[in-house]
Amino acid sequence: MAIIHGETGKSRSWIFFDIVTCGFRYGSGFNDYLLCEFYNLSNEQRATYVTRSINNALVSLLNDKQYYHVFDNKNEFYTTFSDYLGRGWLNFASASYEDFSEFMNDRVEIMVKPDAESGGKGVKKLRKSDYPDLRQMYLTLRAENTGVVEDVILQHSDMAALHPESLNTLRVVTVLNGEGPHIVYAYIRIGNGGRSVDNLHAGGMCAPIELETGKIKYPAYDKSRNTYYEHPRTGVRIPGFEIPFWEETAELCLRAAKLVPQMRYVGWDVGVTENGPVFVEGNNLPGYDFLQMPPHVPDRVGMLPRFREFVEGI
Repeated sequence: MAIIHGETGKSRSWIFFDIVTCGFRYGSGFNDYLLCEFYNLSNEQRATYVTRSINNALVSLLNDKQYYHVFDNKNEFYTTFSDYLGRGWLNFASASYEDFSEFMNDRVEIMVKPDAESGGKGVKKLRKSDYPDLRQMYLTLRAENTGVVEDVILQHSDMAALHPESLNTLRVVTVLNGEGPHIVYAYIRIGNGGRSVDNLHAGGMCAPIELETGKIKYPAYDKSRNTYYEHPRTGVRIPGFEIPFWEETAELCLRAAKLVPQMRYVGWDVGVTENGPVFVEGNNLPGYDFLQMPPHVPDRVGMLPRFREFVEGI
């Protein structure tokens, strides 16, 4: 509340009362209130935002819990969407040393991931040379409960120009209804600070993609509420940046949205290589807030009207 008080001059008691009121009336949590700056919105504008409760309602309405495991478990996701990965991978959780040795035979570096974490947690890039020998590498990864090991995705040179240390991924959110799959929105996540992941929880930033053109529409924004027209490390201009292989990315996600029809609301994380888009992972609880923050909604209208184009009863 101190941040809001400092920005607005409104009393802490007024802010507290307004936060509670918004929670009851619009289903918003404190992060919704702060990051989307509800304190600067009218009641009519607030009613257009997808809040935490509304997003949970969308997930409950559109996704069958019995199929969550397909997206929560990386081995299952990789198996189900194997044609969309564009890289080699190994189910390390059940791999013997011989399996791992064969996989590593012609590889010098790999990505390792836990089987059921999100937000980039536990994701690492490793090299053979990081370990005394391959058996020690295997034993270390086994002790760390590694789920999958896979080839490093080599991103398109245009995407690397934004922030070369991380794979800068696209989040494409689809909804499947009686008329077929639809892309509701898409945004790019860009790493920052030299870190190897682009997640917003790890200091990354995001910006919306214009669906018709594949261009970044507005400046990027991060969880510390910083706005970026240019990347602070690379100097690359962000608004107007054109995503390579955008049409192919959209087509890939629309095709994939039909493979598990019990899961009708999915956020697809896509890496773009020199040969086209590939899946990184899928999310059965897509994020909702980052495209409703101030730089991305100059008209102060949230994402709820967009969802209502495809989802009845929300």
